[in-house]
Amino acid sequence: MHINILGPVSVATDGKRTGIQANKVRAMLATLALDAGRAVSHGDLADELWAGQPLGNTRNALQAHATRLRKALDDGRPPERGTAVLRAVRGGYLLDVPPGCVDGNRFLDLATRGAAALPVAPERAIELLQAGLELWHGPALLDAGDGLRCRGAAALFDERRLTVWEDLVRARLAAGEASRAVAELRRLVAEHPLRERFCELLMLALYRTGRQADALELFHATRRRLDEELGVRPGIVLQRRHTEILSQDPALSLSTVTAAT
Repeated sequence: MHINILGPVSVATDGKRTGIQANKVRAMLATLALDAGRAVSHGDLADELWAGQPLGNTRNALQAHATRLRKALDDGRPPERGTAVLRAVRGGYLLDVPPGCVDGNRFLDLATRGAAALPVAPERAIELLQAGLELWHGPALLDAGDGLRCRGAAALFDERRLTVWEDLVRARLAAGEASRAVAELRRLVAEHPLRERFCELLMLALYRTGRQADALELFHATRRRLDEELGVRPGIVLQRRHTEILSQDPALSLSTVTAAT
């Protein structure tokens, strides 16, 4: 069994992905999946599902949602004795699965391993980082409700996804795949035009593929956008890259330049 939170919340068994129809049941699964293998208290679950709204009997309401969630997790089949995935424990509930059964945890593991491999084995880093990004099927915890835990976790996952994209294109540049990095970075810059790191990496990739003028034009376009939308100047890293490209710094052809911060 796998629990998916990198996109719509769902359960996958034997390769079959099944969504959770009821909003509160879906939010309960997402909250428990964020702490897979650890108990979540009744109070924390209630805060996540009802966000401070008055509720007559919290324990009964949670129990009703837990019953529906068990049916979804067991695919409608009664579990064998001692094999229930969702367990009631003292003061709360526990999703009794290894952390690796949750796609979010697998993604974080692949992201960490990929980042570690980048300086010494960029080709291996590409494999790991691509595998992590392929786990995504939409914004994290897309339909998990408005509880603070899930919204906070979603923001962290989405930010980590962007840093993994940064690491992936850095790995491509280090491995000599500048042309492919350009294609990926153009999309990322279009989607996140104010994220200077993507712009800086695209400038470098364009330079390495013989498009110095395009790299300089990208800098000026980004500078105008930052000024118009935020009233700020480009950061020191972006300005330094611009200067290096203007002077055709020989260091720009070295793979180590992608590690600049």
